[in-house]
Amino acid sequence: MRCLITSARPYDRAFLDAANHGRHELVYTDSALNIRTAAMAQGFPAICPFVDDTLDAEVLRIVAKHGTRLLVLRSTGFNHVHLATARELGITVMRVREYSPYAIAEFALALMLTLNRQLHRAYNRVREGNFLLDGLLGFDMHGKTVGLVGTGKIGTALARILHGMGCNLLGYDAQPSSACQELGVRYTTLE
Repeated sequence: MRCLITSARPYDRAFLDAANHGRHELVYTDSALNIRTAAMAQGFPAICPFVDDTLDAEVLRIVAKHGTRLLVLRSTGFNHVHLATARELGITVMRVREYSPYAIAEFALALMLTLNRQLHRAYNRVREGNFLLDGLLGFDMHGKTVGLVGTGKIGTALARILHGMGCNLLGYDAQPSSACQELGVRYTTLE
């Protein structure tokens, strides 16, 4: 099957080619799918878009007219796809079932530490041979209170990491996680 992969990055090409084993004809473009680029779907029964691609009703009508019958999303989220129009046009929409919750939780922690310890600024200073700590001092995360908005798989993974660092944890979720409660997460209102 011919498949157009939009918003393709070099890592997409590497991983998708490795997984494909030559079974499908994969055609890559770094262009995002939107109203201006929808005509590039001509002759592609499948499109593999990413989260920044626009898959509203108007775009879906154009790609369907050009023969597309399958959208294989490279994301778990599908809020950028007008599902009712896809259904009306007979376009099947598939998505990634889930990402590694640990990868996302660890990345969130990395961002927290970057902001706290000014790692982005420290990196540039070290490259210049400047090892002074002026303006780079953060604070200990141990003993601090961290609020988690959402305690599903990702929030629970982050709660485990932060618990291990000695943080006090507050949580907000419509459905509290028993795993988080076992870690001592205290559920409260969003405010």
